[in-house]
Formats: sequence, structure tokens, C-alpha cells
Amino acid sequence: MQDLHGHALSGASAQALDAFEIALRELRCLSGDPLGHAEAAVAAAPEFTMAHALRAWLFLVGTDAGAVPLAREALAQARALPADAREARHLAAIGHWCAGRWRLAARTLEDLSLEHPHDLLALQLGQQLDFFTGDQRLLRDRIARALPAWSPDMPGYHALLGMYAFGLEENGDFHNAERYGRRAIELEPRDAWAQHAVVHVLEMQGRRDDGIRWMTGQAGWKQCGLLAVHNWWHLALHYLGLDDVDAALQLLDGPIDGHRPTLALELIDVSALLWRLRLRGVDVGERWVSVAERWSACAGHGWYAFNDLHAAMAFACAGRADLLEQLDATQRAAQTRADDNAGFLLAVGRAATEAVIAHVAGDHRRTVERLRDLRSHARAFGGSDAQRDLLDQTLIHSARASGQPALARGLEAERSLLARQRAGARPAVALQPAMH
Repeated sequence: MQDLHGHALSGASAQALDAFEIALRELRCLSGDPLGHAEAAVAAAPEFTMAHALRAWLFLVGTDAGAVPLAREALAQARALPADAREARHLAAIGHWCAGRWRLAARTLEDLSLEHPHDLLALQLGQQLDFFTGDQRLLRDRIARALPAWSPDMPGYHALLGMYAFGLEENGDFHNAERYGRRAIELEPRDAWAQHAVVHVLEMQGRRDDGIRWMTGQAGWKQCGLLAVHNWWHLALHYLGLDDVDAALQLLDGPIDGHRPTLALELIDVSALLWRLRLRGVDVGERWVSVAERWSACAGHGWYAFNDLHAAMAFACAGRADLLEQLDATQRAAQTRADDNAGFLLAVGRAATEAVIAHVAGDHRRTVERLRDLRSHARAFGGSDAQRDLLDQTLIHSARASGQPALARGLEAERSLLARQRAGARPAVALQPAMH
């Protein structure tokens, strides 16, 4: 059996292949129930190697430590089955990620994609790993390498455009990012990643009205899926940018947190929005309490520092000293391990976590001290520019609160100029001709 792009599939049957292709299609759009269809493929053909591999990928991509044992189990089942060289690369990459070697997993998929540029699963999971590890350049270039091998009539072409759009956006090419992202949505309106790439452009350029129109005018991304909460979060950011706190709170209590999510990727958005409201002085009542409880398992995992940061916000704001103490011990132990999260913590995660805890405690000088040290390399623990902007916002708030007005003014000046440049505005002061 072969998939839609001509790749051999060891152990597949016709019925299993149908379910597998549906799972891949839904994963490309980040909608529907790809895991359910992957499990249907396994049930239809228990010796279908890539169906087991897909289950493992889906357990890992949410960055929830609690799902890693499930990924390892699916990987063990796949390793007991026949696999060709391409499939074996998938299994090797999954094994690296299960062992905490995020970057080696990304490199394994990078090499796979160079030989098999039509393997959309490898491209998509590879870009997700680039995102999680903060490899900003490869977010774009991994996809750029494959693009020449594709044509618009090939299945899944929209996903390639959407992925490239996001890579362009994270590298500051906003014009082309928007162009590729909008084209992807024309081809497949349910492509939530392409939708996400365009809303990132509009966020970074401060185009608030455009952002609201883009999100409210498209219906495809609102279906239940892996990225729906995050896209609602982006809409909330546009309302906050217009100082419409009520609209942001309505989204928070509705599609963002109304269903009480427990997935780390969704809890990140809840914490991040609540924190931004907190920086504005908005009273969010007891909302932090429930969020902290749902983050509680993270305190003992030490799996991914970016998640730890957002869990720490909830623990500190909810007054959960017990969970903060557990998280501290977990991070100290995680820093000694021989995996990539140790590097994420040492480079950014530990200092960022200490900064938000100090902020809640009112120790704003400590917050400033920790955040100033990591601004230039904050991408090293993952996330997007829009997500990491929370660190700059916190730094400015603490600079003001700690009696450092000169620093606050300087940070605000650089922020304002960068915003104008991103939006394509002219500088506020005339530029002097260069000296020769």
C-alpha cells in the first residue's frame, strides 16, 4: 500500500489506509480527531507501522509529559513491526523525542525531509519541533527546501504554504507570510495553522481591526481541534490591543477557558491571557485557582521549560506555595539531566520562571534582574515572538514598579519604534545621512 504521495506503508490495508489518510488530513488542518482516526487505522491493520508511529507523534506534539508514556508504548509497538528506511527514520525521531532529545528528533526529520520532500508528516512535525526548540531560521528553511518539489495540484499543498507562511512570519517577512497564509486558506479554509500564521502577522504589525476581521470572518478554524484555543487567544490579543478588556474576558471565559482545558498547549494560552490582564491591573477574581489546579501535574514533570513558565504564573497568582516549591525542586533536578530541557532551563526557563514568581511577590527589582539577562536569547526555550512578548511586557511593568523610570522609558521607546517599523510606518525622527 502507498499513501497519497507515493510512500510505501508497511503493514497497511485498504481500510486502514483510508483512516490513516483522514488522520493526516485532519492533522494538517489541526482540526477534527486525528488521534481517533489513527487508532482506527491501527484497529483495522494492527501491523500498520506508520499508524502506530502517527499515534506516537500525536501524543508527543501536545508537549504534555503525561502523554509521553503513551508515545513510548506506541513506539514500542511500531518497532516490533517491519519498516522501510523512511519509516525507520520516523521511529528514530520519535525515540529521540521520547528520550528528551528534542533537537536530535528535529535533525532526524530534517534529514528525512531532504530525501523525501513529499512526506508532509515529517515536515509538519519537524516544524513543530523547530517551534518548540526555538530554531527560528529552520522554521522557515525546513519548508523552503521542500517547496520546489511541490506543485499546487498535489494533496496537502495548502499545508506546505501555511507552514512556510509561519516560518516567514517568525523571521520578520510579514508581507510574504501574509501572502502565503491567505493563499493557503483559499485552498483549504479549515487550515488552522495557515489561519494562525496570518493572525501572527497582524499581531506583530499591530493591525488590530484587520486581525479581528480576519478571525471573525473565517469559520474553518473555529472547529474543535489542536489549535482552536490558541487562535481564540490571538483574537483576544487584538481586543486587548484596542483596550477592549471586556471582549477579552468574554473570550477567556468562553472558548479559551470555558471548557476547563487540561492540555498544556491550551493552558499556556489561559495563563498567558490572564497574565496580560494582570499586567493591566484587571481584577480576574478567582480564575487563577482553577488554572493552577489544572497545571498541578506539571509541577513534578520537568519535561518542557516553556510549559513550566506558564504553570508558575498560575501557581504564584493562585497562592499555591506547595506547587511552587515542587516546581522549584523539579527544575533543579531537571537541570542536571542529559536532555534538551536541561538546556532550555539553563538558557531561559529557570530565570524566566524566577522572574514571574518574583513579580507576583512584589520583588520587581529581582524580576528586572532576571529578565534583562535573557532578552537577547529568549527564543532558546521555544514559543513564538508573540508569546515571548509577555516577557518584555513584564520587564517594562517591573522597571516602572521598581523605580527605574529610565529603563522603562528606554524599553518603551525601542518597543514603539519596532512597532512602527513592523507596521511599515516612517520613523518619528528624520534619519541623518550616513557619514562618509
